[in-house]
Amino acid sequence: MKQEKRGQEPPSPIYESLPPAWLPKSHKTADVGYPGFHPPRPGQDEDVLSDKHIKDGFLLPLPVPDEHQSAAGIFLQQDEKGGRVFDQRVLADLEHLMNDIFTRKADSALAIQSSAFKIPSRVTMSDTKRQTWFAELANPDVPLSKLGKSVPHGAKGHDLLDLLHTNNVAIPRAVWFLRVFGANETAGLRNKPSYNPTQYSVDWATLVAAYIKKQLGEIALPSAPRPGMNIKQTFKGVLSDTESREKWVSRFTYCLKLLRPFYDEGLVDHCTFLTWIVQQMAACNLAQAGFVAHLADEYLDGVLEKRPFAKPLLDACIAKLNEVRTTSAQGHLNKLEEILKSLIQRIFVALPDTFVSPSTWLAHSSLLCSALTGPADSGPSDYRRRDFQQLISDNLIDIQRRNDAMLFRNLPPRKLERLGSLVVDIQILNSICSSTDMSTISFFSSPIPDCTSSSSFVDKLDTLLTWAVTPLQYGSHRPYAAVTLLRAYHERNARRELSSVTLHDHLFDWLDSKPVVREASNLRAVAGLFGKLMKSGLFDYGAYVQRLVARGEEGLCLSEPDKTASFHRTLLRWIPLHNTTPSLSNQRKVIVYGARARQTPEDVCEREMRREIRAILPLVFGGDTLPPSVSMASLRTSCPTVLGAPCFEQVRTIKQWLLPNLHKFASRSQSLDEISALKTFSTAVELLKYTHSYGSLLELSLSVLSQASHAELLTAVGEVFHRFATIWTAMNVTGTIASTLYSTYLLWRTQGGKTRYLLTLIIEMDGGRQLDATARTQVENDIATFTHALAPKTDHPETVPSVMPEILLLADDSKPDAPSSLANSLWYRYRTSGDWAWKVWDNIVASLRQVPVMSEDHERRHTYALCYGQFLLNVDHYLPGGIDNDVLQWFLGTGKSEVLGLTPETWDVLRVVLLFLCVHGALSTTTLLQGLVYPAWQLGADASPLYQPQNMETFIQAASELFGALVLQEECFISSIVPQELLDAQRIHTWRQDAFREPHFTLLASNIPNLVLLEHNNVVSDELRGIARDLRLRTCESRDIRQSCYRNLDAVRKGFERPIQSGMVAETLCEPLVNALKMILSESNEDTDVNSFLSTGISSVLSPCTLAATAVQLQFGLRQLGRALACESTKQGASASLDKMTSLIFHHSMASEEAYFIAEMARGVDGPVAIKFINNGFKSIVDILNRAPAPSTPESLLMRVGRAGEVLRVLSHVSEPLREEGTGLDLDVSTQERLAKVILESFQFANATFSKTTDHSLRVITDSVIFLARLLQFDLGFGIRTTHFRETCEKMTPVLFDLVVIHACGPAQDAVAFALLLDTLYFLIDDLFLHSKISLPDPFKYYPTKLQSPHLHSLPSSHRVRLLALFPHLRPNAVVQDLSHAHRDSTGLLVYGAPVQNRPWEWIENLDKDDGMIRNNASLSLELFGAKATGDHLIGYVQDEERCIPTRLEGVFEDNLTAESVFRRDWRETRLPAHSDVRAGERGVGEGADELGTLPTFGLQKPGSGRVSPASSMRRSPGSLSGNRSAVSTREGTGESGIGSGPAAGHKRKASASVDDDDEVEIIEGPVPANLKKSKGKPKPKKK
Repeated sequence: MKQEKRGQEPPSPIYESLPPAWLPKSHKTADVGYPGFHPPRPGQDEDVLSDKHIKDGFLLPLPVPDEHQSAAGIFLQQDEKGGRVFDQRVLADLEHLMNDIFTRKADSALAIQSSAFKIPSRVTMSDTKRQTWFAELANPDVPLSKLGKSVPHGAKGHDLLDLLHTNNVAIPRAVWFLRVFGANETAGLRNKPSYNPTQYSVDWATLVAAYIKKQLGEIALPSAPRPGMNIKQTFKGVLSDTESREKWVSRFTYCLKLLRPFYDEGLVDHCTFLTWIVQQMAACNLAQAGFVAHLADEYLDGVLEKRPFAKPLLDACIAKLNEVRTTSAQGHLNKLEEILKSLIQRIFVALPDTFVSPSTWLAHSSLLCSALTGPADSGPSDYRRRDFQQLISDNLIDIQRRNDAMLFRNLPPRKLERLGSLVVDIQILNSICSSTDMSTISFFSSPIPDCTSSSSFVDKLDTLLTWAVTPLQYGSHRPYAAVTLLRAYHERNARRELSSVTLHDHLFDWLDSKPVVREASNLRAVAGLFGKLMKSGLFDYGAYVQRLVARGEEGLCLSEPDKTASFHRTLLRWIPLHNTTPSLSNQRKVIVYGARARQTPEDVCEREMRREIRAILPLVFGGDTLPPSVSMASLRTSCPTVLGAPCFEQVRTIKQWLLPNLHKFASRSQSLDEISALKTFSTAVELLKYTHSYGSLLELSLSVLSQASHAELLTAVGEVFHRFATIWTAMNVTGTIASTLYSTYLLWRTQGGKTRYLLTLIIEMDGGRQLDATARTQVENDIATFTHALAPKTDHPETVPSVMPEILLLADDSKPDAPSSLANSLWYRYRTSGDWAWKVWDNIVASLRQVPVMSEDHERRHTYALCYGQFLLNVDHYLPGGIDNDVLQWFLGTGKSEVLGLTPETWDVLRVVLLFLCVHGALSTTTLLQGLVYPAWQLGADASPLYQPQNMETFIQAASELFGALVLQEECFISSIVPQELLDAQRIHTWRQDAFREPHFTLLASNIPNLVLLEHNNVVSDELRGIARDLRLRTCESRDIRQSCYRNLDAVRKGFERPIQSGMVAETLCEPLVNALKMILSESNEDTDVNSFLSTGISSVLSPCTLAATAVQLQFGLRQLGRALACESTKQGASASLDKMTSLIFHHSMASEEAYFIAEMARGVDGPVAIKFINNGFKSIVDILNRAPAPSTPESLLMRVGRAGEVLRVLSHVSEPLREEGTGLDLDVSTQERLAKVILESFQFANATFSKTTDHSLRVITDSVIFLARLLQFDLGFGIRTTHFRETCEKMTPVLFDLVVIHACGPAQDAVAFALLLDTLYFLIDDLFLHSKISLPDPFKYYPTKLQSPHLHSLPSSHRVRLLALFPHLRPNAVVQDLSHAHRDSTGLLVYGAPVQNRPWEWIENLDKDDGMIRNNASLSLELFGAKATGDHLIGYVQDEERCIPTRLEGVFEDNLTAESVFRRDWRETRLPAHSDVRAGERGVGEGADELGTLPTFGLQKPGSGRVSPASSMRRSPGSLSGNRSAVSTREGTGESGIGSGPAAGHKRKASASVDDDDEVEIIEGPVPANLKKSKGKPKPKKK
């Protein structure tokens, strides 16, 4: 059955082995099989079974007997002589044969036809046909060859672009169409002599820019509402609606996509387009800025080629970034801000010279620094960010140095050898402190026979009174010191005819004549000073009034018109009367208010003052309730009338009404509770302090001291004595205070009260000179007894354990007396030990570290901290010297390392404890500064990348906050759970005075530089550096610290000199140190008097001190003079004084040191004074440089430059502070124009002299040119404000550039001069643009246009790059870059001609089908490349879908001249994968190119410069990119009329022609370089 079924099945077909489809035949006609393909066949030798085949296997016989046999031996045997291998005749015949072959092939090759290119014509179509045509253009399946026969004529400009967008035409096809459109537009202009191939690119760039601007114009911002217009406005932007936004985005995106090939191919002029981008960036609003910024970012590479583009773009980015940071919508503009910062950073890295612009740097340096130091999203990756930021940091330092140099900042100071006696006198006055003995101060000169007529006394009196009232000096003690010194001098010299009348006359003359008295800001100080003089009997108020009446002074009465008012009317109204009589009061009232006045403004003011005082001191006036807790700020707010009232009402109200009531309150304070008495007393103290009624405060304090029954009230009185110790010293009442304290101490000692603080205060007030010997001995013995009772001496002291667990457990003990009990227990147990307090503190710190662990509640932690603080306060009471020294030793010892380990939570708790102890006097402010703050600053200043202790920043931040609370803040809060008390704030102010007194102030002054170094230490975080900067600024502006600095200038000087002279500080940090020093010792907005300085001739005696304090002490004269210049009534006299002063300086009538002393004094003066200095200095420089006869030699020019340099140095010192503040100076226009003209003439003389001088004189001219450049920089710093000045500067630009080139190369080459002159050129050009009247000027207007010098061959490459960035010539398009026209001369040598000019609108894509024929019908003729047909054929390439033979095997079956070498082929073939199934098209484009190598090509071009037509409708295969298959060659790579690199491959890829299959390939005169892209071809060989 099965067999029958088998018989019915059809027989199986015979298997036939077929070769692969891609395998070609061995011969095209003969049937000789396939190479390498031997299928089995019947009867083949392999099938014959024989013994030999079975034993040895089947072996093919050798085709020759010996595979390794050579014919060389046969030829050698036939050669009889044996000297030749081949016959020369045979070689000659072979040569002739090959030449004949090549000749015949060349003759048979087809000639290249003439160019047959025709521009697609334009035709007028109907609307329907036009729409159809554009629809086909948008259809990628419709080949452009069909559409290229004709193009529609019609729409232009914006309408044409809208049409393309509406039809959604693909970008490559749209570019083709627009290129054809442009070619037709310019076709009629090409034959004209004036035709410019790039003009249409300029026009098209303008059109595209206008098109983009039109779209950006649709993005508008809502207008701000107009005030007073009650009209509802509705705003609907194009981007607010979804539909309109999509339409706008689609059109804008299409435009940008179209712009990219336009820009790359040169269809839009780069210069025009980049100029528009830069200008648009400056003109757009914030809504448009995001789009414009992206556009600028995309085309930034072109901008960075030239500084004229980069500088205005930088200015625009700065303006927009500033606008972003100040707008209310900043939170929505983060991306825009990042892009702007990225643009700034990229400009800074690529073209840092763009930032060399003093005007820009002066206005936006802080903004630029913040933008440059912050990372940008478009910056480098993380692993490169550090190098990128380091590069920016290095460039930033260099840019800042160059800008500061041109702005004349940080000039080297010149030391002065002498100071006037005025400075010495002021130093004596400033040295008064709490420890000064006023009786030892000899301020006035030694007694002479006629003191009254001595100008020395008058001058010193002027200095003393001016020092007492000027705001430039510090301290409320000054008027008291002046009165004390004057009273003591008067008492000593009363018998020497210095009568009271004579002294009164001197005081009246000063009051009547000195401008400092007339300053409104000095009125209160002057009135208070003369009130104190009258109180001391040195000035007679009655005689003062009589003298005014006697001389007929008008305008004394307030009823008289203000225009006739006398200044003395205000003085009569303000000067207080401490000791008055009814007659004197009535006389004053009649003079000031008239005889009929019933109620005066003083009465109304006094009633209001009393009402305010009753409100804040209710217990003093019979009240029974205390006001709520007040602060210093609220106290000032509650008493505006009291604090603002004239001195007359203040003194009368306080002395006649408030002080008697306070005395009554002191007498009945025993009946009040301690808290009420303390609050009332503290409020009264602060009120008297604010009104500067320190005399009344002294009376009140002495009264309370003698009647106090509360220990805390007694302590508060003692704190008042300590807080205002300098004032008591200036009043010379420390003896009275010491005596009262001693009496009170004796009383309290007999009553058994606490007297420890009294003993300390007695020692302080006594100073070893007030108490008698008996009393002083008694105090010393009591202190010794007290010490022995608290710390008895023993030979076997008790050992204190290192760990005291009871201290840790104290936090959990809720009993109120737990802290005192534990303190008493520990003292009783360890009182004989000398270190028990030290160990207690050590255990306290350890316990505080556990508090954050014990509780997470903030208030609970502070409760624990206050418990420990109360415990330490009790411990302090059991120590003879207190716990202060033990805490300090702990901080300086083991505590150094322990504080570094504290966490922020622990610091929060520790801060409460420290402030609590400081407020209550257990710890001194100086202990915390010396033990915590100063080491923290030192640690931060010394921090480096290699040394950063753990928690360093936490420690520094905590210490800095502690410094602010203890030294700088007006009010300090111990904790949020402790009520704010005025007494606590007063105690902080009391104990901080120790930091301002010696010996502690020296430590403070020496550590301020560490704060500066911490601020500029890049190792620490920016936040901490900001805290340090803020702390330093507040420290430098503190009046208490400035007062202490003026008191001890040597300590300040040494403190700042120490880090500089040590050599451990980098040069870049010297400048911040000096600036910090100047800030401490100067205050710009103060008033002073100048007449005393001008009249004394004090500048003839100078001192070695060169600190800024000396200049500040004397600057009050020039500041006052500046105010006088601003006032019409005093302007003439002040101007004459300044003219005289500047004449002495600039004409050498004054010694050099004196001139520099005045220059130092003039630093920071008001604008009018500086203007006078600079105008007169400019006039002097012009006179020096214009002095007849004109300079004829370099030496004569150098002499004038040297003299003018001295004047410039003085001017630079005068103007430097004003430049730093950005103060505008209105200089004399004519003088500035004359100076610019003389600089131009000097530059021209120097430029002409360089070509005529020898090497010896070149250095002389260079020095002169450097000075002239510096002078020009100084002049430009004040701005270009007139047309004539601007015209002179425009003429100066080419001359200055010539000098730059001269110093860049050649015999006069000088790197320093080149850099300085180039920076000056930047300064000049930028200022010309800044002051240009044209809103959008040509960016290249003021830049040079040509670079010429006979020494350009020696120009360094770095200089060349910087100079070329100034010229308007942009880099040529990549298509024609390095291409030039060439031809061969009669000798056959190649001669290069003009460079090839880009003609993007003429070079249209070739749309003919690539059939292998060469028609020469492309827009670029083959004649331009000297192309010739050779008759050679190349291996054809086919599309991927048509490929049969893999790319790697194409050269295996056909050898020709274009294949690779034997060795390379062997290498390739031996590394084919074994047993691999080779499939068609299995390799990629890049892989095939790597294996086969790049074949020779027609139309060579640089890598990346060639392009395949984006408009081609034919699709390219990857194989078409692996090698060009052109059948045209060039001669030696360069045609007869053009070299063989350039756009040919891109534009003429269709120029290859197909020929018969059997033709061969011939290359004439060598191969063409084979490293570029290759064109497409057929799979079969081609021929010409």
